[in-house]
Amino acid sequence: MNSHAFVQDRPLDFFWFLPTSGDGRYLGSDRGNRQPDNSYMREIAVASDRLGYDGVLLPTGQFCEDSWITAASVAPFTERLRYLVAIRPGVASPAQYARQAAALDRLSHGRLLLNVVVGGEAKELAVDGVGLGHDERYAHADDFLKIWRALMAGESVDFEGDYLWAKGGGQVFPPVQLPHPPLYIGGSSDAAIELATDHVEMYLTWGEPPAQVAEKIERVRAKAREKGRRLRFGIRLHLIVRETATEAWAEANRLISHLTDASIAAAQQRLAAESDSVGQQRMSALHNGRRDRLEVSPNLWAGVGLVRKGAGTALVGDPETVAERIREYQALGIDTVIASGYPHLEEAYRVAELLFPALGHTVGDRGRAGPQQPEGGHAGFASESGIGAGAAR
Repeated sequence: MNSHAFVQDRPLDFFWFLPTSGDGRYLGSDRGNRQPDNSYMREIAVASDRLGYDGVLLPTGQFCEDSWITAASVAPFTERLRYLVAIRPGVASPAQYARQAAALDRLSHGRLLLNVVVGGEAKELAVDGVGLGHDERYAHADDFLKIWRALMAGESVDFEGDYLWAKGGGQVFPPVQLPHPPLYIGGSSDAAIELATDHVEMYLTWGEPPAQVAEKIERVRAKAREKGRRLRFGIRLHLIVRETATEAWAEANRLISHLTDASIAAAQQRLAAESDSVGQQRMSALHNGRRDRLEVSPNLWAGVGLVRKGAGTALVGDPETVAERIREYQALGIDTVIASGYPHLEEAYRVAELLFPALGHTVGDRGRAGPQQPEGGHAGFASESGIGAGAAR
């Protein structure tokens, strides 16, 4: 059986994105900007639910509206949509996050997914009072997740680690999804992969060329095999889909039409200086700040990353071509796509109307509370430090 026949037999989870830091039609310009007010977030969530998206990612960070409060405010207006929100181990205790997660899982009737965000830019980490270095943050997250998992499972917790301790801890109200809502992580560093293979159900990567994604997936699989575990895999990228390839590439160029060489250079300098993210370094290396070499793999365009941190690539093309590129990632083991497009309300409709039929993605069996547990079950937890605003590390 060929690889494409195999991947088409597996359901593809397709997520959209709530732009809680704002939205618009252009990168690097205030023209046509939209504020991330709650009514607009609700519009996107309701549209995503109606159109057959499986869930939405909510980014996290200093310049985003709080993902937990946003998810809690819009979830009652949707029926099937799942909400992927951030846990940041450095800014609150495991017990506090356990109470929040259980409450939001009950409020949403089992539609909560969790994205553990370990990294971030140095200035933003300083604002949150996080002074640990890169690898120390992952060691701290390991302590955090051991406590958090035990609490969510209803255990009495007495724990002393290198960074955190808890005595006599317990959870009064359980989540709907037991032992806890599924956890996701994105990270390219050795420390991130170590944490992922100890703990997560879903490993996420940003939209790198297929050869790089294949190499990363194999690293994770090999490490997981050493521990007797198997993970699922997802990819985070943008989409620019139009009826013809010519229209799609014109739209990609329009998106960055207000960027100047100076604004690109300033953004790249800031990212290099302020982030120790291995994933961010890999994103930036795809284009090296040059706007004349942005198609880094067939139909994979790095223009978004010229000024945006985190996910910086988009699949660009007509529906059939973009669907074929997604199937190439599926053949590597990807079974979840977390996508976005500018502006997010209109593009949610466009992607659903143009791309979903080409992928054979229909509303059909939507409404699952969470992804199926992988072989080996829950061994720990996830971290997705910036799938959206703060992603793979």
